[in-house]
Amino acid sequence: MRFLDFSSWQSILVTVGALALITLMGVGIRLLVMQTVQVRRQRENRQINERLRTLISAYKTLGGSFTGKLDVDPTHLRDLRRAQAETGEAADAEGPEGGSDRNRRIRDAVEAALSDILLLGTEEQVRLAARAASELAAGRPVHTDELVVSLRDFIRQVLDLEPVPAGVDIPRQGPTRPGPGGGGRAGGGRGDAQRGGSGGAGGGGMGGGAAAGGAALGLGGSLGDRGE
Repeated sequence: MRFLDFSSWQSILVTVGALALITLMGVGIRLLVMQTVQVRRQRENRQINERLRTLISAYKTLGGSFTGKLDVDPTHLRDLRRAQAETGEAADAEGPEGGSDRNRRIRDAVEAALSDILLLGTEEQVRLAARAASELAAGRPVHTDELVVSLRDFIRQVLDLEPVPAGVDIPRQGPTRPGPGGGGRAGGGRGDAQRGGSGGAGGGGMGGGAAAGGAALGLGGSLGDRGE
């Protein structure tokens, strides 16, 4: 208080002006800090939402089927033609086995989903995705059910949903089968999966993205605890 001078009107004006200037400087610094923190938080929330949408799309691609053939056939059409040429058979690009166009689309979609998980998944998911990618590269059929379970548990936890009841027996899941028009129920081919599920996941993906946006403010800690 010794710096305050109220001995004259001039001193009072100077003192009040100095106090107002200091107050304005403090408010300005506080607003600047708050704006910086808000911009950083919004950027983190956008990153979290994009990550969650991508993992939801990958889950739908890898686990959209419960019946039929639930493994991924890594056979390429050139391999089938080579094998058929060696045996003297005619190549059938639309045959029922590994050379069919449906199997090719499933394989491409699964490869794109695995690539997304390698980029944005947790430590456990990256390990499972790397193992599946290695199996595909080695030309061996791949089952994705273990990775699907990890994705499902992670997504439910991040969205603050109750875990799957212990007594519920969920059938083994496999990759989504593309429809007759070439697209899949969960995004179809490689392009949709690479867009992170922002539109290719259909109605279910849009619902998951909306839920992710609503839960964004509380996701940072959950993601860090699960493998970041």
